[in-house]
Amino acid sequence: MDNRNRAEKVLRVFNNIADRYDAANNRISFGMQSSWKNLLADSIAHNSKKHDSVLDVCCGTGDIAIALNKKRKDLNIVGIDFSDSMLEIAKAKSNKKIIWKHGDAMNLPFDDNSFDAACISFGLRNTTDYERVISEMTRVVKNGGFIYCMDSFIPENILILPIYEVYFKYLMPLIGGGFLHRADYNWLYESTKEFITKADLVRLYRKFGIKKIKGRILMFGACILLQGQKLRKMHFV
Repeated sequence: MDNRNRAEKVLRVFNNIADRYDAANNRISFGMQSSWKNLLADSIAHNSKKHDSVLDVCCGTGDIAIALNKKRKDLNIVGIDFSDSMLEIAKAKSNKKIIWKHGDAMNLPFDDNSFDAACISFGLRNTTDYERVISEMTRVVKNGGFIYCMDSFIPENILILPIYEVYFKYLMPLIGGGFLHRADYNWLYESTKEFITKADLVRLYRKFGIKKIKGRILMFGACILLQGQKLRKMHFV
């Protein structure tokens, strides 16, 4: 599947599942996705200074931005996503302080050094160019700012892997989408199977000057949170 067809498929999937996305995520993760997202929001809140600006890339229905706003009402938060259906739900769930924008994660409509932090949660693997997304997130974050990525990965534990395969390939599409929408949820398994490894993501971070990298492994490696700090040498003329 070429990048254009992949992007169109992903958009179609998320527009189709937008109205059941939150409830399905809770079923699929046995309720754990809320605690994972809360962990990400806690990390951003802890590392942010007063009145910092934070960009939530591929924000979906807005869980991260909304959780962060509840923890730190002083922060200026922008959520961006390419699915209008997901954004409509995010707007309905949130207050007016959060800014929601339609846009492409691979071509962020912001100037260089516009934000103090940027995060992407369960969205990177659904893009067509992981490197471009990390590059764009790094570009719009100020030097010294933080980059966060939380996503689904194939567990590396050989004891866990068979259980993971059975659940995510055969059971998860039915639990998430039922008989009518199970094909849409097959994509979530496919996108995770095709996704890069944690080591590959760490290499991307380093390539774009993201340092002091820390990782949190959750659910035996099925979910990983990676954070790092943009630290590039300053050049004076």
